[in-house]
Amino acid sequence: MARQKHTYRFNPHTLRYEKVFVTLRERVRRISFNVLFGVVLGVVIVVVALLLMESPKERFLRRQLRQYRHQTELLDERVERAEKVLRELEDRDDALYRSFFGAPPVDSSLRHSGIGGVERYASFTDDDDGRMLKRTTEHVDDLTKRLYVQSRSLDEIFDMARTKDERMASMPAIMPIDKSQCKVVSGYGYRLHPILKHSRMHSGIDFSARQGTFVHATGDGVVRVAGRNAQGYAGYGTVVLVDHGFGFQTLYAHLSAAKVRVGQRVKRGEVIGQVGNTGLSSGSHLHYEVLSGGKKVDPVYYFFNDLTPAEYEEVIEQASRENESMS
Repeated sequence: MARQKHTYRFNPHTLRYEKVFVTLRERVRRISFNVLFGVVLGVVIVVVALLLMESPKERFLRRQLRQYRHQTELLDERVERAEKVLRELEDRDDALYRSFFGAPPVDSSLRHSGIGGVERYASFTDDDDGRMLKRTTEHVDDLTKRLYVQSRSLDEIFDMARTKDERMASMPAIMPIDKSQCKVVSGYGYRLHPILKHSRMHSGIDFSARQGTFVHATGDGVVRVAGRNAQGYAGYGTVVLVDHGFGFQTLYAHLSAAKVRVGQRVKRGEVIGQVGNTGLSSGSHLHYEVLSGGKKVDPVYYFFNDLTPAEYEEVIEQASRENESMS
């Protein structure tokens, strides 16, 4: 039988050790304190462990997050490489492919127009990960839009290639007056008007030539306007407008006479009028314009069929001089 343990306390008055008797209430209080202390200590240990140590699930999620960030960075690099390839293709498309067929470059605002509304990216969080995903998504959306536009442009080029012969015959590719019978006196751009005496946009090229010099169609087409004081051409005198198809039109103004009628089909090099001095003009000359897609463009870039490289450079130099136009 185990011996019962007792607690003794020294009494200084009697100079004896006396047995200490613990009441039931005191025992309950001590036990309760020990239990409470143990619970509090356990809670503290658990909280500290949770703060300082990761659970297996947290470690798994953190590892996944690192993988997602790494994959996003790799995706950014791939998108940047794809964007570089697409940019080179766009440059070749504008400077080579479309130029070869005389088509205007694709409007840059069309290539880089946005996708969706202002709320398209509202779901991304405003932290580092959210901003990274938003940036990547915006980049991919931009590439998607540009690839679509480029695909449409290549479809147009394919259509132009199928009709190359007809298109090349219709393109305004020669000078409207024999180069030995005229001189370029004013080019495309802002010039001083000889009658109105102020600078304004000169949307064509002025060729000085003797009165009555023959004017030739610069490409195959159909005559849409012919005659004097045509509606919409005030100040141009006697004019001829030829529609070449494929978005090209040419205008011949200040003629002394039109040699064609509306609806008549003409071939490149065919005589359509004669040089004159009608309308707001300061002398005998031809004012010549080229329209592509409804917009007036510099005609000098279309004189490539009947000029040597040296002659072409000379015409460009003459047309670039800032001087007074003849109309």
